[in-house]
Amino acid sequence: MHESTPSPIPPPDWPTNYFNYFTEIEDHFQRARGASLFLLSPLDWALIAAWKNAGIPLEAVLKGIDAAFEKWRSRKSRTRQVNSLAYCAQAVQEEAQRLADVATGQPVARSHQSAAPFTIEALANYLRANAEALLQSPHTPIQELGLQLRALATDADALITDIEDLELRLTAMEEKLLAQLRLAQSDEALLAARRDLETQLRPHRSKMSVEQLRQLEEQYLAKRLLDASRLPRLSLFYMTDYGF
Repeated sequence: MHESTPSPIPPPDWPTNYFNYFTEIEDHFQRARGASLFLLSPLDWALIAAWKNAGIPLEAVLKGIDAAFEKWRSRKSRTRQVNSLAYCAQAVQEEAQRLADVATGQPVARSHQSAAPFTIEALANYLRANAEALLQSPHTPIQELGLQLRALATDADALITDIEDLELRLTAMEEKLLAQLRLAQSDEALLAARRDLETQLRPHRSKMSVEQLRQLEEQYLAKRLLDASRLPRLSLFYMTDYGF
């Protein structure tokens, strides 16, 4: 029986950790692997996004990476290098469960209005840039989402007071965006994406739960769709990817 994903207990410095999640994990994996020039694959990025969406604390991911590499280094034979974050998936899940067990009955109180780790100007620029990208789409429903984003950009000073509520709005808009892209995708493109995903996942399936695999597949296919259409992610989580 697969363990269920534990409910996350947000750390006190939640806003900062939230927006540094990708880079912290990337840097830590590179250091653990001993190769600073190693580039994460699309599968790796999708896995990080799946962890983030599942509420896996950053601390659990970093400790899980360390545990996985410690186990790998303890082997007598290490003919294969660790070339994917997926190798650490099981250890990350175990660390997340351990943290959840420790925190049981000790919920961390936090305000629904977390301080934003970026400026009003940066937020407005990010929303505006994404709006302009969506407005270039040939699909009318996506253009309409672009107009909604443009309107949000003009209200950045008010929106920044509650970034969690704004993130919920942007997540809902991104779901609509992906739904439109799926409708426009050809059967051949969908099949090619699923074949690529299966090729990359095959060595790691036994280390992941059904829920982990589902989330990873969802994130990977979403990234493929957006990359093929040259459209951005809308979540605030990706602000640092664009230099804002």
